[in-house]
Amino acid sequence: MEIEIDQGSGFCFGVTRAISKAEEELGSGGQLYCLGDIVHNGQECSRLQRMGLITIDHTQYNQLQDATVLLRAHGEPPGTYRTATTNRLTLVDATCPVVLHLQERIKREYDTDPHHERQIVIFGKNGHAEVLGLVGQTNGHAIVIERPEEVEKLDFNRDICLYSQTTKSLEGFRQVVGYIQQHISPNVTFRYYDTICRQVANRMPHIRQFASRHDVVLFVCGKKSSNGKALFEQCLAVNARSYMIDAASEIESRWLASCASVGICGATSTPKWLMEECKVRIEELLGSHE
Repeated sequence: MEIEIDQGSGFCFGVTRAISKAEEELGSGGQLYCLGDIVHNGQECSRLQRMGLITIDHTQYNQLQDATVLLRAHGEPPGTYRTATTNRLTLVDATCPVVLHLQERIKREYDTDPHHERQIVIFGKNGHAEVLGLVGQTNGHAIVIERPEEVEKLDFNRDICLYSQTTKSLEGFRQVVGYIQQHISPNVTFRYYDTICRQVANRMPHIRQFASRHDVVLFVCGKKSSNGKALFEQCLAVNARSYMIDAASEIESRWLASCASVGICGATSTPKWLMEECKVRIEELLGSHE
């Protein structure tokens, strides 16, 4: 049987950078906290926890003093930085440069409209760490649209400025743009900015092509990954024998029946070592079956 690991899957630049910063800090022997899961992958979080990384939530962060805290790639709202100053916290800021640039653009948009006459709209997932950081640049005034069908809640008689969470789908963003263009009043302005990270967007057509080449596809992904769910849907669209798993132990031998090739792929939050473990597990299952 052919078993292929997709070379286009695995950590994106922002995640790689955040994990490298964590490993470097932990390697120096200091105690390091991380505000939220460093990556939406339980297996990788457990690996770093064994190295000494301590994951905390915002409530714990607000109570922490005189400590070193890593900010993950998703980014944080301004209040997180103010708390660091108040509580004498040293920040290791691993915010992805793409996300940081988007935060800066949204903040400029908000600051140049002191009376908040424009609607700043973010196409993204409510409650997602990145989206919370983006909305924070507007003091909570930005409107979050999760799905194209939610666009109708906007006021089409007021100016609209649209951005996107960096990991949303291009297709969904274009649907939102199209709906607004059809319904916006001719007397107001609609501006939109495609702020989707191409490291993520370009994986969509690639993952479809990869999934279509194999009899069975194992998509390795943490259950919390929004990007992973979107990519897995692309696999399913072209290959009904696609399975999402979090660890090698979840692979079922019956999935491999009547199959000549297996493709292993994953999200931007999936470590390569985890996909390698899945390949080893498949080989073990095939060996025991023989």
